[in-house]
Amino acid sequence: MKLVIVSGLSGAGKTVALKQYEDLGYYCIDNLPLGLLGPLSASHSKRYAKLAVGIDARASKEEIASFQATLARARARGAQTQVLFLTASDASILRRYHETRRRHPLTGAKLSLTEAVQRERALLYPIADVADVTIDTTGMDLHTLREEVRSRLPDKPGRLSLVLLSFGYKNGVPPGADCVFDIRYLPNPHWIPGLKQHDGRHRKVVKFLEKDPLVLRTVRDLKAFLERWLPRYEKQDRAYVTVAIGCTGGKHRSVYVVEKLAKSLARRFDPVVVKHKDLK
Repeated sequence: MKLVIVSGLSGAGKTVALKQYEDLGYYCIDNLPLGLLGPLSASHSKRYAKLAVGIDARASKEEIASFQATLARARARGAQTQVLFLTASDASILRRYHETRRRHPLTGAKLSLTEAVQRERALLYPIADVADVTIDTTGMDLHTLREEVRSRLPDKPGRLSLVLLSFGYKNGVPPGADCVFDIRYLPNPHWIPGLKQHDGRHRKVVKFLEKDPLVLRTVRDLKAFLERWLPRYEKQDRAYVTVAIGCTGGKHRSVYVVEKLAKSLARRFDPVVVKHKDLK
């Protein structure tokens, strides 16, 4: 059995993720009591070859606290598991609840929405701590989230999938990255007249960066490092790896390096997914 456990903050997109798995041929169960996870994976492994289960804050505190032991028992029974955890910023969660006017599962007479979101983060920590995949859905629309889930399928055939993600340190390091590289030492096109308004894919920015030997050497060294060491993840039965490249604003240098790496690594990894976190 291929077992995907989908969890995360309420309002972060868990329902959307489960529907995507359903569209991809998974039998989906939302809000399954964790005590039934082990018996289900043991008794229905032939009937449900691909199963996606939603776990959220509606489960009891005791069940969530023992999640890691429950997961270990499912794996001992032979289930091929992947834990997908969805998160988002507090501001994003609050905005979504205000827009939909739905009730958060932890709100009550003595707990505001803001307090409920914070309590839920703490409650779900045992699941988030062992997640194989963490997706920050802040700023994502429905279609982007569905594609993100599709790219992280645990049974995706072929070689190791590589996610290359550019970001800006001023906006924070993206959660869930397996490797993070800081390239703020490279020359910054932001301070060059005529380049500030363009991003790292524009020919003028590319031309400026490639004049500096340090930029070209950085790309070569990163390519060599990834080609040499990412296969070690394959030996750990990892389906994909996320490599984040960061500069100050996430617009010029990191975007350029990610694009160059994607082209040079396309033959080695399948697929190479490019994401630019801080480009509009």
